[in-house]
Amino acid sequence: MSFSPGPAGPLGGTSIQEQRDRWERKRSRTARELVQTEQRYCQQLELVTTYFVEILKAKGTLKEDMREGIFSSIKAIYSVNQSLLVHLENGYFGRGFDQMCPHLHQYNTYVDNIYNASRVLGIQLKKNKAFRRFKDLQEARPEFNNHKLQDLLQLPVQRIHQYKHFLQDLTANTSPDDPEFQQLSRAASAVDEVSQRIHDNSRRHENHLQLRRVQKLLKGRKTKVSAAGRWYIREGWLKVVPPKGADATPKMFFLFSDMLLQAKRCGPLQLTSSQRFSGQRAFPLQDASVEKVFGHTRSQGGLLSLTFPKANLLLMSCNQEDLNDWYQSLSSAIGHSRVLYTVDTATGSHSG
Repeated sequence: MSFSPGPAGPLGGTSIQEQRDRWERKRSRTARELVQTEQRYCQQLELVTTYFVEILKAKGTLKEDMREGIFSSIKAIYSVNQSLLVHLENGYFGRGFDQMCPHLHQYNTYVDNIYNASRVLGIQLKKNKAFRRFKDLQEARPEFNNHKLQDLLQLPVQRIHQYKHFLQDLTANTSPDDPEFQQLSRAASAVDEVSQRIHDNSRRHENHLQLRRVQKLLKGRKTKVSAAGRWYIREGWLKVVPPKGADATPKMFFLFSDMLLQAKRCGPLQLTSSQRFSGQRAFPLQDASVEKVFGHTRSQGGLLSLTFPKANLLLMSCNQEDLNDWYQSLSSAIGHSRVLYTVDTATGSHSG
């Protein structure tokens, strides 16, 4: 942020002071909101730690691995944030976050486990009657104010995103000459890394769900969709144009980061919510190429020519926008697959 002088002339000094006053007002407003929300956050962490983690450990309602699977490092996070809160309440924002940063690995541990925590919690609520009853009793306490454990377990993830914005605002309204500026800047960078980790985990989880969904659509286990490093990109109907004058046949195609999967519908042609497909061919993308045969203009659809080491495909769509989307998706996936294959070959490793 620039703290350059105001316009030259008699009003220059006044303009500088007015700007500083605005920064101070914004900083005070952000600081006040940060302290208030941190107090509430610590209270909610205390609820989970006291009424769930500690009592469950004492009662033995859940086995240790199940407790750790659900609550992960939330107790350690509570300890870290109690210390942060003391600094914030005393106005030491830079120092508080600077001392918190070395402990952000507790948040990394927690956010890496968040989807597993939801899975384990769901299983225990179904299978463990004693735990289900215990959870209902704890949530009925007035201290919980109708909050559910599932919601409270999401708080550390949400708080990281809030810290990111608070630190950006505090840094933007702190003079670079202030000793706190460097502390806040370092903290903003460290928190941003955790926020990016949360985003990356979310993308991987969503991709995992997409791969599972496609696998369930495919009849039998002949075609394995889940593979290390594979990303789902898109799916849709395209007509396969045969080499000799027969009618084009509609097929379902699933595009992944490393292959194009052709499938046919099982059973009747009408669409149903329970439709299933049979995988016919999987085309690897690492040595493939794609081009538009025609369809460069805004005419009604066109053709895509795909060349693989052991096969050629001519695909047709009557929808120009759909055709363009497929062309862009295929071009990007093929280019990315080639880069990965080149890197793997150079390093002697093998992609999944």
